[in-house]
Amino acid sequence: MSFTLLQTDPRSRARLGRLELPHGTVDTPMFMPVGTQGSVKTLHPAELELLDARIILGNTYHLWLRPGHETIRQLGRLHRFANWRRPILTDSGGFQVWSLAKLRKISEEGVRFQSHLDGTRLLLTPELSMEIQAALGSDVAMLFDECPPYPCDKAYAARSLELTQRWATRCKDWIHTHQPRSGDGRQHHFGIVQGSVYAELREQSARGLVDLDLDGYAIGGVSVGEPEEEMFRAIEHSVPFLPETKPRYAMGLGTPPQILEMIARGVDLFDCVMPTRVARHGMAFTLDGPLHIRNQIHARDPRPLCECAHPHVAGFSRAYLRHLFHAGEILGLRLLSFHNLHFYLRLVAGAREAIAAGNFTEFKDSFLRRYQPDQHP
Repeated sequence: MSFTLLQTDPRSRARLGRLELPHGTVDTPMFMPVGTQGSVKTLHPAELELLDARIILGNTYHLWLRPGHETIRQLGRLHRFANWRRPILTDSGGFQVWSLAKLRKISEEGVRFQSHLDGTRLLLTPELSMEIQAALGSDVAMLFDECPPYPCDKAYAARSLELTQRWATRCKDWIHTHQPRSGDGRQHHFGIVQGSVYAELREQSARGLVDLDLDGYAIGGVSVGEPEEEMFRAIEHSVPFLPETKPRYAMGLGTPPQILEMIARGVDLFDCVMPTRVARHGMAFTLDGPLHIRNQIHARDPRPLCECAHPHVAGFSRAYLRHLFHAGEILGLRLLSFHNLHFYLRLVAGAREAIAAGNFTEFKDSFLRRYQPDQHP
C-alpha cells in the first residue's frame, strides 16, 4: 500500500492524502459506508458507485457466522460475492467482544462467543480473525483487539491494551507466515490503538503498534458510551504518536460535526452505521441539521429534503417522502439511505477541497455555525 500525504491544513491537523489499495484509490479524508453483512443496507452497489463511495466496510464476525468465510472464499471472495469492485476494509471481530459482552469470555487464547444466531459456542482467536479476513480478501484487514467498555478503571484498561498488543503481535506473525492477498496485490493491515480514556495508555498502545510497522493505524474504543469530549480526547491522546506517513482511522464515528472535528485532529478515515440506520427510521441529514420526515410539518411540504440533495433524490418532495414512510413503502428507506450517504460523502469531499484550498478551518466553522443537531423539525 502506498499512502501519500499531499497537504496539511495550516491551522489544524487536517490532512489531504491518497491511499493506493489493490482494488483502487481512496482519497482522504474519506467516509466508508458500512456493509455489515456484505451489503450496505437497502442500496445496490451501483448506487454506491453513483455516490462515489470509494471504499466500504464489511464485518468479519457476522460474515464468519453467516454464510461463512470458506463459502465466500469458494465463491470468489467478498468483492465478487457482493458484486463490489472497489476497496473493502474488514474489521477484526474485536468490536463484538464489546458489543456482545453477555455472550463471550476473554482469555489469552482469544474470545469464546456464544453465537447470537443459534447459541453455538465458538472461539475467535487472533489467528482465526486474520484467516477469516484473508478468505474474505479485503483490501484492509484489522488486527484483532479487545475493545474495553466505558467506563472501566485504569487497571482493567491497562491489562486490556497489553492483551491487545500481544494479540497484535500474533496477528503480525500470522501475516508474515501466510502473506494474504487481495485481488492482484497484498492485503494490508491496520492495528487498533486502545487505552480507554487514559492518556498514558493511549500513548503506550500507539507506540507499541507503531513498533510493529503496520500499514495504518486505527483509534478504537471510541463511541462506546463515553461523553463526546472523552471521544475527542482519545483521538488527541493517540494521533500525535502515530506516523505522519501512515493513514489514521477513527472506528465507528460519527455525526457530521464529529467527523469534521476528527478531521481537524488529523484523522483520515471514518465509518459509521448512522447514515443508513437513522434513514430507516425517517431521519435525513440536512445542512441545517437532522430532519424527521415522519413529522406532520412535512405533510404538504413541496420542497426537496435539502438544497444539497443528489439528483437521484432531489425530485421527490418532503411530502412524498413522508407519505412513503407512513405507507410502509421500501422506497422511502432506500431514498433516505441514499441521501444520508450522499450527505456524508459530500461532507468529506468538501473537507478535502477545503484542505487543498488552505481554508479547512473556515469550512468547518461555517458548517458548525449552521448545523443545529437538535433543533430541526
